Amino acid sequence: MKIKATMERIPGGMMLIPLLLGAVLNTLAPTTGEYFGSFTKGMIGGTVPILAVWFFCIGASIDLRATGTVLRKSGTLVLTKIAVAWVVAMIAASFIPDTGIQTGFFAGLSVLAIVSAMDMTNGGLYASLMNQYGTKEESGAFVLMSLESGPLMTMVILGSAGLASFEPHHFIGAVLPFLIGFTLGNLDHDLRAFFSKATPVLIPFFGFALGNTINLKVILDTGLLGIVLGVAVIVITGIPLIIADRVIGGGNGTAGVAASSAAGAAVANPVIIAQINPSFAPVAASATALVAASVIVTAILVPIITALYAKRYGAPQSAENKPETAPQPAHH
Repeated sequence: MKIKATMERIPGGMMLIPLLLGAVLNTLAPTTGEYFGSFTKGMIGGTVPILAVWFFCIGASIDLRATGTVLRKSGTLVLTKIAVAWVVAMIAASFIPDTGIQTGFFAGLSVLAIVSAMDMTNGGLYASLMNQYGTKEESGAFVLMSLESGPLMTMVILGSAGLASFEPHHFIGAVLPFLIGFTLGNLDHDLRAFFSKATPVLIPFFGFALGNTINLKVILDTGLLGIVLGVAVIVITGIPLIIADRVIGGGNGTAGVAASSAAGAAVANPVIIAQINPSFAPVAASATALVAASVIVTAILVPIITALYAKRYGAPQSAENKPETAPQPAHH
């Protein structure tokens, strides 16, 4: 059976399918973990420890000696994405109450959901799209995108926008596993190679545990709104990303389109942030469902839009692979 190949044909399938299975289990039999206990309970409810190991391995995989071109490209995309999410958070905070919208079409929408959906790029999706439609330097921009992984940037945005207060040690705690992994990976290349292999392996486990925090009834209740949020993520972050890529990053905008997705890891942020700051607990479940829906929507639409954009404006070429100016054909 080609189970892995089938899962990989679905955008983000290695995370989204286990997440869906976990959500089905949590919806139909929410006490399964408590019933079996032991390691089964740990796998079902182990979102935070699995994520901690994942962040450590991501940090270990990043090479400090990335080229200047890669750092400029990735820095441009990452900072633009975060800046847009911060501006949107500031605007949304003036319209949306702390407890989220309670009635109407936008019921369940909160600033936490919006920021979680917008402030992180699906790095794996971006890298695969740039392998196909961009340059190797643009594909390498995945390097800094890993820094967005986890709740740290979401916490920074919510804190700086005056929407929440976090103790300094909570910020340190959110990024410490990543920093330790980053340090070890750059001190010893063998450790980098060793820990890097675990990053993709942990994704389905993380997805399954995360799914067990989701009730499918909530997704059904917020389904259409989740689709709208996913489209909004592409439009609201995509346009500034295209402009930044063309003006600062030196590209033709294709990388900006490819970076306009919502990251799969973002689905965990509402639950983690609610654990750190209980004031977000009332909106965590609906925010998780909305972010999950937006991840699926952007994972489907961003590859299509990137392909169309690259076809319209032409795929860029690596600096070292650019051909010499072609001689003009002789006229007979």
